[in-house]
Amino acid sequence: MSPQSIAFIDLVAQQNAMRDRIDAAIGTVLDHGQYIMGPEVREFEAQLETFCGAKHALGCANGTDALAIVLMAWGIGPGDAVFVPSFTYVASAEVVGMLGATPFFVDVSEETFNIDPASFEKAISTARAQGLNPAVVVPVDLFGQPADVPAIEAIADQHKIRILVDAAQSFGATLHNHRVGTWGHASTTSFFPAKPLGCYGDGGAIFTQDDELAEVMNSIRLHGKGSEKYDNVRIGMNSRLDTLQAAILKVKLEAFPEELIARDRVAKTYERELAGIARTPQLIDGATSAWAQYTLILENRDEVQRACREKGVPTVIYYPKPLTQQTGYRDYPVVEGGTPVSEGLSARVLSLPMHPYMTEEDQGTICETVKAALAS
Repeated sequence: MSPQSIAFIDLVAQQNAMRDRIDAAIGTVLDHGQYIMGPEVREFEAQLETFCGAKHALGCANGTDALAIVLMAWGIGPGDAVFVPSFTYVASAEVVGMLGATPFFVDVSEETFNIDPASFEKAISTARAQGLNPAVVVPVDLFGQPADVPAIEAIADQHKIRILVDAAQSFGATLHNHRVGTWGHASTTSFFPAKPLGCYGDGGAIFTQDDELAEVMNSIRLHGKGSEKYDNVRIGMNSRLDTLQAAILKVKLEAFPEELIARDRVAKTYERELAGIARTPQLIDGATSAWAQYTLILENRDEVQRACREKGVPTVIYYPKPLTQQTGYRDYPVVEGGTPVSEGLSARVLSLPMHPYMTEEDQGTICETVKAALAS
């Protein structure tokens, strides 16, 4: 077997399965020529609202902008503390610093990879002691599983802290029979190509049940527009979901429910074959996962990754450094006691190939390779 013969995420197989419909959707956009905010954008937004049960879904240019738009709509800025898990991708903290607010790092649970409510609660008093206003908490649904928003909400409500769910990796998942997109005061997602629902470029969306918030966010994504095109009533940004990407996403959303089932089938195979010899992902009660990644915790991570590479099985480390140790973020405040769980996970996590078009043969090769590496 040649190195890297198994795809980590097989976008080619997905495209082949729906190529005719995607080509037709792109052709329709080329025919009408409305490349910016064309009809497919609103059609896709309506389909998102129906799919997840959110009252409002607003497309935007990417998942990072989605986070920034919500924070801008809430007026977050200097003096505000925004609580972010240390074990996540940089975008969750990046937007906070961009707005002049303070990313305040908290730890995660080793069992779920998601924000630890106890660490969040402890950080609130620390932030106040440092003269900051505890304003927002950003639970990140890492690797596809929803964070324990009800537990976070119980704490946030006591302190009048808003909840912004970063669902960049979890769109399609559920918590207590409610789809991602309906939790928190607002939720965001990303349509980066490798995400569970991805486009062929950049794209993102924001979800909320709040009419007033939706109106402000719609204005912000369109340069702060008011009721008239050239009366801009607030500071905004240029963050529109491209019409071509919306057309592609409409097609892909049709196949998405079946893809979620297929992803779960792959995860169940991994669990059956690897549980007991490696620490496999565990879901909290009432949760399903979109399985953006399937991530093991391994004491001999580097050796296993090396053995996989030799057998043509691709693996990725998400994430080799917690945010508290990254150069641009290590001077921001951290919860008392630090983030030892995040640091420990960064040294031990390894993600296996995960996509809905994986063959049983490839799954078998991956599992046998990991088992052999762990046994050696």
